[in-house]
Amino acid sequence: MTFLRRLLASALLLAAAPAFAQTTVLRVSAIPDEAPTELQRKFKPLGDYLHKATGLEVQFTPVTDYAAVVEGLAHQKIDMAWLGGFTFVQARLRTQGGAVPIVQRAEDEKFTSRFIVPAASPIQSLSELKGRTFAFGSPSSTSGHLMPRFFLLKDGIDPDKDFKAVAFSGAHDATVAFVASGRADAGVLNASVMDKLVEGGNPNAAKVRVLATTPPYVDYNWTVRPGLDPALTKKLTEAFLKLDPANPEHKEIMALQRASKFVPTQASNYDGIEQAAKAAGLIK
Repeated sequence: MTFLRRLLASALLLAAAPAFAQTTVLRVSAIPDEAPTELQRKFKPLGDYLHKATGLEVQFTPVTDYAAVVEGLAHQKIDMAWLGGFTFVQARLRTQGGAVPIVQRAEDEKFTSRFIVPAASPIQSLSELKGRTFAFGSPSSTSGHLMPRFFLLKDGIDPDKDFKAVAFSGAHDATVAFVASGRADAGVLNASVMDKLVEGGNPNAAKVRVLATTPPYVDYNWTVRPGLDPALTKKLTEAFLKLDPANPEHKEIMALQRASKFVPTQASNYDGIEQAAKAAGLIK
């Protein structure tokens, strides 16, 4: 084979190869809605699985706040991130629609939040929270702030006017600790984390009780950054959709993700979250 023909053959092979073959590392992050050590523990088996599915080195980078994940996607320092519904809306706005949600857990199609009080609290209804101290999670949390605030407002309770004081714990497990220790008379967190803490025998969870549960709403998803190669996006989507808790190799992954299965999602599914954020005055 002549040099020219070899050169042409090499060029054709490169053209036919997946574009993401040029990438060697998949950079992944997540909103810090739980302790950093817990996020790392939850992601490790999933990261190993995605490495096998894509052939890429998978690096998980924890961040200190929700805004850092949004900025990481916007500046293409993160390729994929686990976002709450509200954080996805913020990422979509920040990237002019460039951030794309690819999958969510089946559980995220009808997610809920739970209001909690100390186990011995005399409070028996949401209306009795007026005049009390209250703890949300992160200001950017869908299940720990936005949707509970939205539903409180619909019930005629304005947190900024009706609560004695409002605190932001920063994470769902921290909210339970706030209420259990008496630092707040009540709080709210996502139902999945509450269930996990109870199942794990968390001592703080044993010191609180559920006061009320919100109506369901759409929440978490896996989102890819603007401009991520379509071939890699497709590969990642397919990898998530293939996860099956009945498969022994996938069982631990799905248990840690608290997922029965992953399903496709799209940006329009979160329009209701954006409307709720506007109604609550959290975005313009």
